[in-house]
Amino acid sequence: MSTKQRLREAILELSRERGPDKTICPSDAARAVGGADWRDLMDDARATARDLARRGDVEISQKGEVLDPDATWRGPIRIRAK
Repeated sequence: MSTKQRLREAILELSRERGPDKTICPSDAARAVGGADWRDLMDDARATARDLARRGDVEISQKGEVLDPDATWRGPIRIRAK
């Protein structure tokens, strides 16, 4: 299984476990997949979250506002299961 697929599954599983009223950080998925090397997976985790948001599986937020996955944004984000 590819790293991207493992990140996808980790994001979906972790966000669903937390429920619709709580969020996860992309680093949660990166840590679950990458272990001690999780920082190397952060860009991939964020990109995977964007892909999942485009599909409607999750929503990405920043400071409580839902972000458009196709927009340009920077800084910390949170991921919530839909």
